[in-house]
Amino acid sequence: MFKKTNIVPRWIIFLIDNAICAFAMLFAHLIRYNLAIEAIDVQILSGNILILTLINSIVFINFRTYAGIIRYTGIQDALRICYAILMTTSVLFFIGLVSSNTGGGALNFATVTLIIYSLFSFLFLISYRVIVKYAFAYLRNYKMDRKNVIIYGAGEAGFATKRVLEHDATSNISVVAFIDDDVRKVGKVVDGVKIQHRLDLQNISLSQKIDEIIIAAFNMAPDKKNELVDFCLDHDIKVLNVPPLDKWINGEFSARQLQTIKIENLLEREPIRINNEEIASQVKGKRVLVTGAAGSIGSEIVRQLLRFQPHTIILCDQAETPLHHLELELQELNPSTACIPYLGDVTNEERMQEMFAMYEPHYVYHAAAYKHVPMMELCPSEAILTNVMGTKIIADLSVKHHVQRFVMVSTDKAVNPTNVMGASKRLAECYVQSLYHSAANTGDKDKFTKFITTRFGNVLGSNGSVIIRFKEQIEKGGPVTVTHPNITRFFMTIPEACQLVLEAGSMGSGGEIFVFDMGKPVPIVDLAKKMIRLYGYVPGIDIEIKYSGLRPGEKLYEELLMDSENTLPTYHEKIMIAKVRNIQFDAMHQEFTSLIQLAKQRKGTMEMVAKMKKLVPEFISNNSVFEQLDNGNNAEVIAMKIS
Repeated sequence: MFKKTNIVPRWIIFLIDNAICAFAMLFAHLIRYNLAIEAIDVQILSGNILILTLINSIVFINFRTYAGIIRYTGIQDALRICYAILMTTSVLFFIGLVSSNTGGGALNFATVTLIIYSLFSFLFLISYRVIVKYAFAYLRNYKMDRKNVIIYGAGEAGFATKRVLEHDATSNISVVAFIDDDVRKVGKVVDGVKIQHRLDLQNISLSQKIDEIIIAAFNMAPDKKNELVDFCLDHDIKVLNVPPLDKWINGEFSARQLQTIKIENLLEREPIRINNEEIASQVKGKRVLVTGAAGSIGSEIVRQLLRFQPHTIILCDQAETPLHHLELELQELNPSTACIPYLGDVTNEERMQEMFAMYEPHYVYHAAAYKHVPMMELCPSEAILTNVMGTKIIADLSVKHHVQRFVMVSTDKAVNPTNVMGASKRLAECYVQSLYHSAANTGDKDKFTKFITTRFGNVLGSNGSVIIRFKEQIEKGGPVTVTHPNITRFFMTIPEACQLVLEAGSMGSGGEIFVFDMGKPVPIVDLAKKMIRLYGYVPGIDIEIKYSGLRPGEKLYEELLMDSENTLPTYHEKIMIAKVRNIQFDAMHQEFTSLIQLAKQRKGTMEMVAKMKKLVPEFISNNSVFEQLDNGNNAEVIAMKIS
């Protein structure tokens, strides 16, 4: 019944405000004369109240003090009332001043009376609004089970969160405390709620049942965030996140925008610092080609490139719908850079030649590739045609059209590959390296395209990511499938990976393979358990975890460097240069031609993969039908067939 209470009409609020101000004037006269009623001139008082009501009516209409909804009174309403009272008091003071100088005693407003009036009128107008506000809050929630909430972050976002929750008719919360790491704020009280230190969280949770913790600190260190979330999960406390400032609408957000914390937020690391000036000096005003532009990595490279104001970005991809979506997104951003979608497959040499001839790019970021390990294990010819031949076509065209820099996006699966996909990416690395070193040996190093390779592990939230798969399984009620209890992977956010790609691409002088600091490998089963707990379920009870076995070509852990490799540091602490063996271009070119011909014929799968193993000696298959090729006798027989 209470929820159906109508909002009081504005004219009633207007009359109430005027009546309260008239009472404040009467009260001011009483105080001035020490509550001696007989000392008050009723005629003068009546005239003063009449003039006050007339002036207040004009001022209130102009300042619209009556327009706010009383039950949602906030700081802006208080400021409007304050300005209105100051304006009224100023006018009355001016009238009283003129009246005293002209001998008009009937309009005499003593200064002390006006001071008392302004103070009490403001107090009365605000007090009745606050009383109504808290009465509504109490009546709305008194029959509901209240949730005890802690807001982590005693800043603007934290205070805004409290106001939003109080004004939300669907929430019934009691903010128990603000938590903040700033010792200067600890002990202070804001809006009746005490600010306490993070170390007090344990005591608060023991003394009161905490239902939710809302993180309203945008610059919270990842290790502290993980520690807080682990504490909450251990104590059955739900964790919510305040959306980033750029997601607020007109500087505000609603309670509906509060989100449960995502696993991606917990795997983030400290923000990366990149040399924006160096990248900008190279890219600004240039034509840049991004292959695989509609993919998760390619599209993020495009978004980050826009900050450096290239002249044109050519968005090359064979996936029509994702490319169209990217085009629409970029149109909404309305960048000064021309973003040109180009539908085409990197394996189509004629189409790629047409693109290079039309746009003559200065820079190429080659992110187009097939990446799913089990799929490529079933279709080796497609892995070779896209990952090997596609790279070869784009690299050769880059040389032909005098591209300044060619940056290739590779993978940690290219290190000691156990699957066709990883081996195909390693072959692509070898080709662009040998192509560059061939030019360097001829003395044309400065004029030749600088080929740079970047190598990193899994990215969070990318297409086909294990995290997306786990989310889908949890939302369906499980089970969550993990391939092996001991499997681990490196993880990096998409923006972080792309930042490092741009940085490495700008620092490379040609021929390097840059490897990124991926942090510590994450056990996938721990990742699954944490995601289940974040959804409010208990692993093994509410949501079952099943082990499905390693997929074809999959290994327990990934590496970023081969056994025979070591690294050299760069000026960026998260980027290293891998020392790899040099490969002769002439021999590589002939072998590539032979391998690509086998793939084009799309027959003789064993011969095809055996050829890959010959070119990449460290390629040892795992959990795959191609393991038989690692037997010396079988490999020798197949090698004879190939030759």
